[in-house]
Amino acid sequence: MITAGIDAGSRAKKIIIFDTDQNEVVASAICDQGIDQRKQALELFERLLDEYKLKRKDITRMIATGYGRHLLDFCDTTITEISCHAAGVKHHLNSIETIIDIGGQDSKLIRLGQNGKVRDFAMNDRCAAGTGRFLEVVSERLDVSLEELGSYAQKSRDPAVISSMCVVFAETEIIGLLASGESRENIIAGVQISIAKRLLAMAGNDIQAPIVFTGGVALVSGMKETFEELLNQSVIICSEPQMTGALGAAILAGRNGS
Repeated sequence: MITAGIDAGSRAKKIIIFDTDQNEVVASAICDQGIDQRKQALELFERLLDEYKLKRKDITRMIATGYGRHLLDFCDTTITEISCHAAGVKHHLNSIETIIDIGGQDSKLIRLGQNGKVRDFAMNDRCAAGTGRFLEVVSERLDVSLEELGSYAQKSRDPAVISSMCVVFAETEIIGLLASGESRENIIAGVQISIAKRLLAMAGNDIQAPIVFTGGVALVSGMKETFEELLNQSVIICSEPQMTGALGAAILAGRNGS
């Protein structure tokens, strides 16, 4: 059986085509999110099919997840990203207790029970100050690429305290720190600590190992190390963390009828 999963995230759109018999990914694609999400997702999906010499009829079932999932009416059904990230992580890793998922506009902490089933979760989708968007703002304001953030943070000797709960006010706070002569290294380290602390506080500091990190922010250098330092334990970055939700959606499509 060939299935597909589409994760219509707030910042990027991801598609996975999955062979359930072989238990492996057949094809994948990712692109930045656009205005017309339905049209963009359908065009990306059709390009992927064409590239891998597949037809729409070859896809037995297709599930949408993510921020814009309800706009993708060409899919068979929708499933929340909570369940999809759990399924995607389980494909790569066994015996995971906790998933940290930080995307462009929201952050989640998912606790797993037996057989990788979701036990409960905490989610922040109200404020961008704990998400990838905050890191983008910092990158732009400080003229440091996302890939370089970690190397700057490592040089910090006294991380700045970023206390604002809103990304707009936090940006103003950063401007003030720069004006007072604070270094980029200390500001970046402070921002990464602030993002990690917001998620840990949201989860009530109830985080059990093993811990896996998914979502686009898992690719931002320095974030994994920040969580490890605050938790005093190892954090695993999931293979292709941006694709975890789409992978989980494709896997779950194979479990929900034909």
